[in-house]
Amino acid sequence: MIGQRLPDDSDWSSQHPAGSYWRLNGTWFAITPNGHLGNLSRHSVTEHEDGTITVSPSILVSMSITNGPDRELWHGFLERGVWRRC
Repeated sequence: MIGQRLPDDSDWSSQHPAGSYWRLNGTWFAITPNGHLGNLSRHSVTEHEDGTITVSPSILVSMSITNGPDRELWHGFLERGVWRRC
């Protein structure tokens, strides 16, 4: 999926399309291709001349389950604005 760069400081509570990414107050955020919000503050983000980004390591969005293992919601890569699942 080709992601969409949104303007910096886009309101995180707004409805953003799947695959979008933006920077808010210096922190990068993304909406995974299946619609989950990811905070990229623990990742290395490289911004390219064309406005796309590359994130490393891979992006893992999960949900904590009470008395159980975390549930993986999405795991993959964002490279030069293109999403790829692991």
